[in-house]
Amino acid sequence: MAERGLMVDHTTVWRCCQKYGPVIYHRLRGKLKYTTTTWHIDETYVRIAGRWVYLFRAVDSHGDTVDFYLSETRDREAAKTFLQKALSNPDNRTPRVLCMDRCRIYPAAIRDLRAEGRLPQRCRRRTKRYANNRIESDHRNVKRRLRAMQGPRTMPTAHRVIQGIEAVHMIRKAQLLGSQRTNPATTSIAVTLLLKIA
Repeated sequence: MAERGLMVDHTTVWRCCQKYGPVIYHRLRGKLKYTTTTWHIDETYVRIAGRWVYLFRAVDSHGDTVDFYLSETRDREAAKTFLQKALSNPDNRTPRVLCMDRCRIYPAAIRDLRAEGRLPQRCRRRTKRYANNRIESDHRNVKRRLRAMQGPRTMPTAHRVIQGIEAVHMIRKAQLLGSQRTNPATTSIAVTLLLKIA
């Protein structure tokens, strides 16, 4: 807003995040570079209305965002839903390697997806020490933004805000087709084009 010479209250910015975050996130679909076939998968805690919920996230071997899923539970069904969501995304290639920690929910979810034919049998699961450092360090960007916003109060609000945060991070990571990581003006230009702001 400051670029356009407008002074606005922080609540206006918060409402804009909730309204336009999902719009930008959905308009990015089909305009992103394909992810690599090695995915780093992990879950982290985020605080919503005084209680902890789970944010499942995945990045590829270059650190580009694959997908995210917000869940109240950390179980086999949540992991399966997250993997199904990531696999159905047209911007993602089918994974060849899944790097993750030794959490017990993932092997069961992977077995289910293989049995249903949604995940190829040749897809390997890697659980070596330090294999997941890439995603562990990537969580801090989302958590830092949520902390600065003092946290959403409901799950739908949290989902909308995280969609906006992830969309902006995808643009900053130069996942948008034709964008370059070295250009700092990419974010504002891309958001302007995606929202069709004159």
